[in-house]
Amino acid sequence: MEKVLKNKKGFGITEVLVSALVLGLLYMAVLHMQTGNREALLRIRGRDGAVEVAQQVLDSLNRIGIASIPSDPTSSTSYTLDPITRSWDRGSKVGGGNSFIEYTPTVTVSPTNDYVAENTSSYESVSHVYAKQVNVKVSWNFKGSTQSIDMSAVIR
Repeated sequence: MEKVLKNKKGFGITEVLVSALVLGLLYMAVLHMQTGNREALLRIRGRDGAVEVAQQVLDSLNRIGIASIPSDPTSSTSYTLDPITRSWDRGSKVGGGNSFIEYTPTVTVSPTNDYVAENTSSYESVSHVYAKQVNVKVSWNFKGSTQSIDMSAVIR
């Protein structure tokens, strides 16, 4: 009977505990990697939303025309617009719900001296601003730090 027990092979308690420890460490590594991927996705979505907001502001300024954009011939003019909030569905899986980011656009109009056309006749001299250089900076908060992008255009 003793001989039969010696020939049997199997896993001992030590092997089982070591394999459980290794599997646990692998699980923690995958979980950490997944958290990093989620953070990268949130950062990318935040930046994409900022690009969309900046383009929306530039399109709006282009639509209203350069006469309606406040500017100064010799110095830059800056003004901050009302915050714009964007949201997206996070999906029905773990966490679910919607994510919201509030963007703050700041518009800076460069001096208009470089964009002035002058016409002179016998009767009068006329100056006309034919374009304005506009820079839109969009800022938002992500994990306690302020992120921002700049988008620039010449509006005619």
